[in-house]
Amino acid sequence: QVQLVESGGGLVQAGGSLRLSCAASGRTFSSYVMGWFRQAPGKEREFVAAISWPGGNTYYADSVKGRFTSSRDNAKNTVYLQMNSLKPEDTAVYYCAASSKYGDSSSTYLYNYWGQGTQVTVSS
Repeated sequence: QVQLVESGGGLVQAGGSLRLSCAASGRTFSSYVMGWFRQAPGKEREFVAAISWPGGNTYYADSVKGRFTSSRDNAKNTVYLQMNSLKPEDTAVYYCAASSKYGDSSSTYLYNYWGQGTQVTVSS
């Protein structure tokens, strides 16, 4: 079993930055892909970013490319999402997810485990 705990959300003005963290515990992460997704009120959950573990290859949605950066600290079993130049449309609950399967890292169906989510609100 894998447990994921997100932190770092909050309220920020447009143009500001936040860094989300996702601490993982439980089974070894040597073969996991870690993903970030978000869900705004009334909308479907959408892909934001993914990072392979432990290789560190990263993938981003077009809407956040150049503004968001995903990274990981293997020693701490933690992945991060650095979010810069935030926009009001980035407002959502952000979820961390882990997958032990190979496939499309942008698909929610790939992921076995999910965190509880952390709220990010960007004011204009």
